Amino acid sequence: MAEPENSVQFRIRRELDGFAGVVQRVWGRWWVKTLAALGVLGAIGATVFYFAFAAGLPSVDKLRTYEPPLPTNVRDIDGMPIHSYARERRVELSYAEYPPLLVRAFLAAEDKNFFEHHGVDYLGIASAAVNNLTSHKRPAGASTITQQVAKNLLIGNETSYARKIKEAILAYRIEDTLTKPQILELYLNQIALGRNAFGVEAASYAYFGKDLTQLDLAQMAYLAILPKGPSNYDPIRHPDRALGRRAYVLREMLKNGFITQAQHDAASAEPLGTVPRQTPKTETAGSGYFVEEVRRQLIDKFGEDERAGPYSVYSGGLWVRTSLDEKMQDYAQTALRQGLLRFDQGRGWSGPIGHAEITDDRWQGALLNTNIGLDYDDWRAAIVIARDESAAQLGFSDGSTGTLPRFAAQMPVRGGGGTAFAAMKAGDIIAVAPSGGEFALRSVPKISGAFVVEQPQTGRVLAMQGGFDFRVQAFNRATQAMRQPGSTIKPIVYAAALEGGMTPASIIVDGPFCVYQGARLGQKCFRNFGGVGGSGGHTMRWGVEQSRNLMTVRAAATTGMPHVVSLMDRIGVGKYPPYLSFALGAGETTVSRMVNAYAILANQGRSHPSSLIDFVQDRHGKVVWPENWHACDRCNAPDWNGRPMPRPVAGGKQIVDAMSAYQMVHIAEGVIQRGTATVLRDLDRPMFGKTGTNTGPTDVWFIGGTPQMIGGLYIGYDTPHSLGGGAQGGTLAAPIFKAFAVKAYEGMDKLPFRAPAGIRMVRIDRQSGKPVFGAWPTDDPKASVIWEAFKPESEPRRVIHRGTIFPDPAAAATAAAAAAARARAATQAQSEARKDSDFLQKQGGIY
Repeated sequence: MAEPENSVQFRIRRELDGFAGVVQRVWGRWWVKTLAALGVLGAIGATVFYFAFAAGLPSVDKLRTYEPPLPTNVRDIDGMPIHSYARERRVELSYAEYPPLLVRAFLAAEDKNFFEHHGVDYLGIASAAVNNLTSHKRPAGASTITQQVAKNLLIGNETSYARKIKEAILAYRIEDTLTKPQILELYLNQIALGRNAFGVEAASYAYFGKDLTQLDLAQMAYLAILPKGPSNYDPIRHPDRALGRRAYVLREMLKNGFITQAQHDAASAEPLGTVPRQTPKTETAGSGYFVEEVRRQLIDKFGEDERAGPYSVYSGGLWVRTSLDEKMQDYAQTALRQGLLRFDQGRGWSGPIGHAEITDDRWQGALLNTNIGLDYDDWRAAIVIARDESAAQLGFSDGSTGTLPRFAAQMPVRGGGGTAFAAMKAGDIIAVAPSGGEFALRSVPKISGAFVVEQPQTGRVLAMQGGFDFRVQAFNRATQAMRQPGSTIKPIVYAAALEGGMTPASIIVDGPFCVYQGARLGQKCFRNFGGVGGSGGHTMRWGVEQSRNLMTVRAAATTGMPHVVSLMDRIGVGKYPPYLSFALGAGETTVSRMVNAYAILANQGRSHPSSLIDFVQDRHGKVVWPENWHACDRCNAPDWNGRPMPRPVAGGKQIVDAMSAYQMVHIAEGVIQRGTATVLRDLDRPMFGKTGTNTGPTDVWFIGGTPQMIGGLYIGYDTPHSLGGGAQGGTLAAPIFKAFAVKAYEGMDKLPFRAPAGIRMVRIDRQSGKPVFGAWPTDDPKASVIWEAFKPESEPRRVIHRGTIFPDPAAAATAAAAAAARARAATQAQSEARKDSDFLQKQGGIY
């Protein structure tokens, strides 16, 4: 039955039939089929394109938590910045910390439509593509700031069209993931701007020596030109190019309404105003040896770069708190330098510091590439540009020049004939100092040495100077130079003897001492310094104070050299075979080890290894080394809460018997009072120490100090040879320590060395070592009666001989009188004992 024409079903069927007919008619046309085929091919192409370029791209999500390579920052004992280790100088700022005018300068130079596009500038890309097809130069493109972030942080700097496509895809993804301010923050923090500066804040200091907030418009515009190629706009080599590009940036800023015409005109009239390459502002002069040793230790622990882990030295962004005390470092450095200069004075010119070939008058770059500098007094490193008969033309690292007159360089050449002026030539790098309106030649000492200062209670190194100047002599003699310590080893030898049962009053013969060393070596006979012969029996104290070699080897032989070298090993000086010559300092060691050994003695035999690093934090402030580090609870509390005061945990290992260590320190105080280091006596404070002079003499030493600080130094040539017959530790090294101590101990409490429990202080005769009951020690250093430290039951005693029993009454009466006298003597002895106690209390106690 046919449906009615006005029914709904009929009308729907009729419309469908009509639509199908239209589709059939359209599909029958060739161009429709062509478009459909192109659509299918386009879909297939899009799929292939995705898998070829987009599928393997890195995720942009990691940009949310991106942590750029950051330098390791080093701080001193007070938390002040002193140095940074970086291959990329970088300072991270938040977007809000960047001056708005600087942001506009970068937008004008790099991407003026940054806030309008979605990551890609299509017109710029099309224009660049046309240029690349018609040019044989390196492919280039109109990369937006977002694309540059993708390139620098995600896919690298490969030169290809494929990279540009990947860059564009990632730019879209970045714009979907991050806000515009976040993208700009990444860009401004990581862009490479030359002079080893990454990020705009680091570049601000590298080119202008100040922070971003201190820059004017012209300086901001100059920084904005650098992303196109820092070397192309170097202010020294290409100033005209730099000015031209800066003018372009200023015009673009004016064109886009970022600045006014007046601002544009004022900035355009300014010179570039850049500064020469300079030492980063966090690098404190004088700390070079210390911070280089810190760097070596950090690299051993964490590695150099990101391949070694998240805490690497050059990219981990570590914060390192060290024990460097800048005042002590300055005092030690100054004292050592002045001592080296005094010794070297009058010995002639030591020659140029270095040499650099000058080509095409480019002397500044040649000088900068040597990285030679000086930070002593007003000395400067200069390169000889040219020399004629009357003067030499000098160039300095900041680009300035000067004149060295002939008469100001007339010192003789050391080890050769003629004058320094006649010997120098173009390209020589020399030391000079201002003299009037010109310069005068200076001589960097050939002799060198090292100085270390340490806290005995903690082992923290407060100062370390490893030579005259780190930038001239980078070799750190404090930790790397192995030298013979000479007589400074003797306190360790005698400490072993004290552990073996000797006392400070033990009589040791100062006389000929020979040992048979076998058929090959034969007989070995020792002698005192200078060939001085023996003088008979003396106390151990006298032998230490007068540094008698014969007494030392006799004490070592009595104790047993295996025990002596065992203590040398335990105390950290070195591992040596058990030969007697090592008791006189024949074994090689370093200043750092010797200072730590003396610090152990001063700390009652308890060892704290020398440490330059207190703790290391990651970029977020978490302490990552040492592993068991704990903050001192309540140490920084503003008010006392009435509970026990917080105290750091006492650590360390007992290396030397505590009483033996104190006895040795007490004996070595006599070295200052009446021994080989009396030059230090007028410092007028409790101090112990020992001088040292080794064979040659090639090195002279002094090590010693107070309960608060132990310092030690040596001076000698890097290639050991004689310092001259009159060179001794007491005449060369001890005065250098004194120059340090006069300033370092100023205002510091005069504390006595604390004695461990059980030590008995006994009055003895200084020469014989016998007890004294009728006299008292005085302040005279050469007093015959002194206080001496003994272990319990080891002190010398007065011997009372029993008399003969007499049978007759007269004898009995005499015996009775003698008994009464003994009773009175006993009472007197008790009274004197009480007086001993009273005396000790009046003197503030013997600790």
